[in-house]
Amino acid sequence: MVAKISIGTSLFGALAYNGEKVNKKEGKLLDSNGLFDECTGKVDTARLMGVFERYLAVNRRTEKPVIHISLNPHPDDKLTDDELKEIAREYMEKMGYGEQPYLIYKHEDIDRHHIHIVSVRTDKEGKCLNNAYNFHRSKAITRELEKKYGLHTAERQTDRLESPLQKVEVVAGNVKKQVGNVIKALNKQYRFQTIGEYRVLLSLFNVTVEETQGNIRGREYHGLVYSATDNNGEKIGNPFKASLFGKEVGYEALLKKFARSKQEIKDKQLAIKTKRTLLSVMGKTYHKVRFISELKQQGIDSVFRYTEERRIYGATFIDHRTGCVLNGSRMSKELSANALQEHFTLPYSGLPSVQLSIPNEEKETVREYTTLDNETPTGGGIGLFTSEGPAINAEEEAFIRAMKRKKRKNLRLEDRF
Repeated sequence: MVAKISIGTSLFGALAYNGEKVNKKEGKLLDSNGLFDECTGKVDTARLMGVFERYLAVNRRTEKPVIHISLNPHPDDKLTDDELKEIAREYMEKMGYGEQPYLIYKHEDIDRHHIHIVSVRTDKEGKCLNNAYNFHRSKAITRELEKKYGLHTAERQTDRLESPLQKVEVVAGNVKKQVGNVIKALNKQYRFQTIGEYRVLLSLFNVTVEETQGNIRGREYHGLVYSATDNNGEKIGNPFKASLFGKEVGYEALLKKFARSKQEIKDKQLAIKTKRTLLSVMGKTYHKVRFISELKQQGIDSVFRYTEERRIYGATFIDHRTGCVLNGSRMSKELSANALQEHFTLPYSGLPSVQLSIPNEEKETVREYTTLDNETPTGGGIGLFTSEGPAINAEEEAFIRAMKRKKRKNLRLEDRF
């Protein structure tokens, strides 16, 4: 059994999230402690807010007085509602919340039924409960409960899948489960810093995501909806709210994911390896199809976005080796949409590519160019990947090289006579 503990400031958010499950028949209120249950089968969030308010009103200095816990038994553990209630109560007692008001909800919107518990971290006098080593204590308690109730142990699973993740295929049926498998796996395995990068990653598996927002009783909210798509990126069927798949793929979790990914990419210098590979392949070919194919062989997928005139206006690269989704322009000017557009459209047909010397990982220096035919470089290269010098210099350089080769050929012919 896995226990997940979240602490925060929004009691309304925690109550509304679980209350919505109950009111939509996607869950039920199993039990409560220190609170009156009207047994209507519905949850009145406003009334519950009033009950908890007595504790929050006397809060002294606790910045995050709300605690939201989910207890997740193994899918093979088939437990009755009474057993789930008993486990939840025992867990809360051992965590030191036996005298606190709390609500126990059962979620039934996914195949793996689990329970959520909402409570407050301040007592009747406004003092914060002891939360030292909360997560370590929680782990010890869940292990104890597993033994007592004969539950499966929660072994940590590796983030890598045993088999390759498959694209969503609507014709295969059970689209919701397919979409859920994709988004959960990708959130575990990859790092991305924006909704755009996330959407590009999802597109590889025939899924897309959109943001929703609105207002409930004067409170603004933001959410996400996921949709299956065809191979052309067109949405198919009805969208699925993120809450159907769990909070870990919802709006708030995604914002935290962006920040965490940004920091990890920076701290571990994960973009350097991708950048080096991209520039190396660019130095080998001016043909976009070959560029994409070569990168794919090296474990990098390329996704380009085009204007109506078929000009590249966006480029994102998914490096499966490092688990990073990276916008080209964020890595380097040389990998921006404009630079790539020029690289793939200039008239280089029939000419050998200009080889790039890739810098060391520690340095972000401007690339140098090796010369062809033992000629002396003019002006430090063709200017395609540097901030100065128009890209048309490449065509000019190619013409000069061709003329010099022709001149040498004529000289050799003259020597014969």
